[in-house]
Amino acid sequence: MALTDDIRLLSHLPLFQGMGDEQLRLIAFGADRRHIAAGQTLFREKSPAECAYVVTGGSFELTTLDQKGSSRVEAVVQPGTLLSELALVTLVERKYTAVALEDSDVIRITRSLFHRLIEEYPEAARLIESRVRDNFNTMAKQAAAMLYRFS
Repeated sequence: MALTDDIRLLSHLPLFQGMGDEQLRLIAFGADRRHIAAGQTLFREKSPAECAYVVTGGSFELTTLDQKGSSRVEAVVQPGTLLSELALVTLVERKYTAVALEDSDVIRITRSLFHRLIEEYPEAARLIESRVRDNFNTMAKQAAAMLYRFS
């Protein structure tokens, strides 16, 4: 995939929508491209998440372990999916184990690269802050609706 393809893919992700070509170019150029063979693990549940991944090709199965230690499939993700978005902002653990279902490709975006983006482009930081606030408000409304239903 060429740099322009990566920029186009990033521009369609909710986190990066509305950002200019310069901001997206910084991310695309600074990100690492990785090939993951079918059956290989990209990351494991509960491991520290120091970066996010964008699926650019192939697919990944996301699983969790239940209390008995049995694996449960939570989702299958395709190209255009951003995994571990919160890791770009803060220290978190992985919520899933991600295993390639076929030969797959990802771009790895580190937290330090993301911080560079928001330091060099304050308008990008404001856009992201607005998205985080909107997402939080949506989650709060959904939680309140659930509480209302169960009370």
